[in-house]
Amino acid sequence: MKKLFLDDLRSVEMIYDSSLSNDFDIVRTYEDFVTYVQENGLPDFISFDNDLGLDDKGEVAPDGYAAAKWLVYESGLDLRKLKFHVHSANPVAAEQIEGLLNNYIRFLNSKDGSV
Repeated sequence: MKKLFLDDLRSVEMIYDSSLSNDFDIVRTYEDFVTYVQENGLPDFISFDNDLGLDDKGEVAPDGYAAAKWLVYESGLDLRKLKFHVHSANPVAAEQIEGLLNNYIRFLNSKDGSV
């Protein structure tokens, strides 16, 4: 099972049991997230942080919500089998990510009658 951990600062052990740390590939930026998915395909599980720090110019970097939006609107991937968890400390952003992904997956399932 392929697992991806998106977080700019935290390690897997800070969120999950330390015995799971080797199960995850870690990406620290939106750009690395997109590149990882393009090169490796959709993982079975994604753990999302939202706030991903600052970019090279000192401006707010694209966040976990941007990564979720990329999956839904640009990736062209079938997300119906995707499992995910949002571990962000930002409750509003966590709800946005969960809502976007859950609603899109529900939409895909309704299109093929698998609701």
